[in-house]
Amino acid sequence: MNTRVVITGLGIVSPIGIGIGQFWKAALEGHSGISAIRAFGDLPLEAYRCRVAGQVADFNPAQYLDPVQAERIDRYAQFALVATKEALADAGLLMEQENPHRVGVIVGAGMGGMVMGEREITQLYRSQKPNRVHPNFIPTITLNSASGIVAMAHGAKGPNLTISTACSSSAHAVGQALTCIRTGQADVVITAGADASITPLVFAGFCSLRALSTGFNDEPERASRPFDRARDGFVMGEGAGALILESLPHARKRKARIYGEVAGYAATSEAYHMVIPREDGAEVATTMSLALRDAGVAPRQVDYINAHATSTQIGDAVEVKAIRQVFKDRADRIMVNATKSMVGHTLGAAGAIGSIACALGLETGQVHPTINYDDPDPACTLRGISAQAQQRTIRIALLNAFGFGSNNAAVVFKKFVR
Repeated sequence: MNTRVVITGLGIVSPIGIGIGQFWKAALEGHSGISAIRAFGDLPLEAYRCRVAGQVADFNPAQYLDPVQAERIDRYAQFALVATKEALADAGLLMEQENPHRVGVIVGAGMGGMVMGEREITQLYRSQKPNRVHPNFIPTITLNSASGIVAMAHGAKGPNLTISTACSSSAHAVGQALTCIRTGQADVVITAGADASITPLVFAGFCSLRALSTGFNDEPERASRPFDRARDGFVMGEGAGALILESLPHARKRKARIYGEVAGYAATSEAYHMVIPREDGAEVATTMSLALRDAGVAPRQVDYINAHATSTQIGDAVEVKAIRQVFKDRADRIMVNATKSMVGHTLGAAGAIGSIACALGLETGQVHPTINYDDPDPACTLRGISAQAQQRTIRIALLNAFGFGSNNAAVVFKKFVR
């Protein structure tokens, strides 16, 4: 249980860039990846209350993947493969030199293969020809399709798991990868989160839930605005993030570059409500406290929090309330930001993308801005939230991720010290 676990590779597909370099430059500059949604075939977009989303524009899977392979898998799995490919290259990890049974894959996914799922069910009812359903339909839409495809693509034969806890899925994937390495089940875990659910039915479902922003359809870039008084719901996004986690002895043996250390993790359930968090913030605070305890870190040591901050009225205020409960007087001295302000809420990918922001923050000392933070809401104001990029040495970072089903996760990252 004393094994230290480090991050040696990163990869990303996001609405503000494909590839870590492009993503981080855009994030530090405060670019928005939110745009007017593309048409859903014959469906009139005017029928949707929300008409904006964080879309990965001009994504051509054939540019990154074998065309035959790309054709057979769902968009979310394409994203996962592309992000993983970059992360492995970034880590300099050569699978042919590894014991494949010591390399695991853990992926977080909230919805799974919804692009193919919706397409095939629509075609079935239109054509009335069940024998024409795509032969790969079942293995493609299952939630574990991305983890299986990633493992097969790279010959990883260790533990292969999919975590599906809605919006906290890939934060749990990072935490479970930490546990997997700590307990000696693997030396390396390819950890990822992916979702691509900007589809007619899923989007309509979130609209019906009245969870999405509706007040900025004519100004998409302004729609995602965590902690701001004018926030009116989250903006859906899509994408994938991947991190290579290794035991420190394994990383040292191959002289790997190290971004930082994954030091602690906590998973809890509020057992309260499928969508709404407890308004007193007590359970969210408990989750953060448990993660800090697991990492052996005191609240006074935390420098930066990558907040869940989806841009909903209740969620943002509850998270800030919880931060104040845990960090007390120090709460206003911690840098806090919301990656979702730029990329939207990428559902199952959100925790992985936030983890990447934490890893890059540890390495560079830079914290990207929270854009659209124009009029701070008194109900969720912290002095460390800024519409500008911030720079300061970061020794401890905390990631928050909360999902439908009353599900909470928190992950602690440390600056690597030899």
